[in-house]
Amino acid sequence: MDYIILLSGFVILILGGHWLLKAAVGLSLRMNISKIVIGMTVVSFATSMPELIVSLNSALEGHADLALGNVIGSNIANLGLVLGIVTIISTISVEKSFYKINWPVMMLSSVILYFFIAYDGILQRYEGVILFSLLIVFLIYLLKFQKPATVDEMPDDDVELPLYLALIYFVIGGIGLWAGSELLIKGAVNLASDFGVSERVIGVTIISIGTSVPELAASIIAIIKKEKAISLGNLLGSNVFNILAVLGITSMITPLTVQDSGLLTNDIIWMLVFALLVFPLVFVPARMKLSWKEGLILLGGYIVFIALTI
Repeated sequence: MDYIILLSGFVILILGGHWLLKAAVGLSLRMNISKIVIGMTVVSFATSMPELIVSLNSALEGHADLALGNVIGSNIANLGLVLGIVTIISTISVEKSFYKINWPVMMLSSVILYFFIAYDGILQRYEGVILFSLLIVFLIYLLKFQKPATVDEMPDDDVELPLYLALIYFVIGGIGLWAGSELLIKGAVNLASDFGVSERVIGVTIISIGTSVPELAASIIAIIKKEKAISLGNLLGSNVFNILAVLGITSMITPLTVQDSGLLTNDIIWMLVFALLVFPLVFVPARMKLSWKEGLILLGGYIVFIALTI
């Protein structure tokens, strides 16, 4: 029964995120906002909503380890699982913005998060304010100076929507995200209890993989259809949003206290290792390319992480 609840939560969460994204993009186009601005703001926030709702709901229900584990695990999954599988399937080219802005910002965000929670085991409200403020600065920088280097990340079915239809999608999407997160958290907590493992382990494995499924599916579909380039910047950007937006907003609403020390001694260290590992892989052996060899290294590392965690 717990598996059914968990699976139902995943499905409803993904559908809710899709409807919310469709509404956000459709409404933005109706308001004549440029696609490049939509891609960097509306789309980024909408695709981070499943992680945000799951983390926020978990924290409000007293499951801080699920909230933190979801984000830390998602960041590891984005680089180890998603990027690993994508590059095994098809070689991807890396833009110069990787080492100029995307990787440095992701690395800085990851290190700041580590020091914030390693210091006292709590992500405080004021620390959440700092994280979210950094996101605003990052977005302003992108919008002012990085427009030419930004890849069009609009959904394939981006169309202008009538106001009433956009509002319907917003409502359905919002309800779907909340209902899906409720089922997901209930199933996860029950599974943790049934198998005698901590909520943190469920968070960094099952929950984080589930919330990374949309990114993986979208990347594989894009490869099959050959419709647009797969950008490493997308995944790095997702990791930045997970830390600065998801944990920033969540901790501003309610401080997150680490219950399981494994988050500090194991999980966040792995997140930093994967973030560091991507940098040399982009330059060796082939400069500014990631192929199946690098993909195997990333995926192998992710399998090791899961094996050691569970």
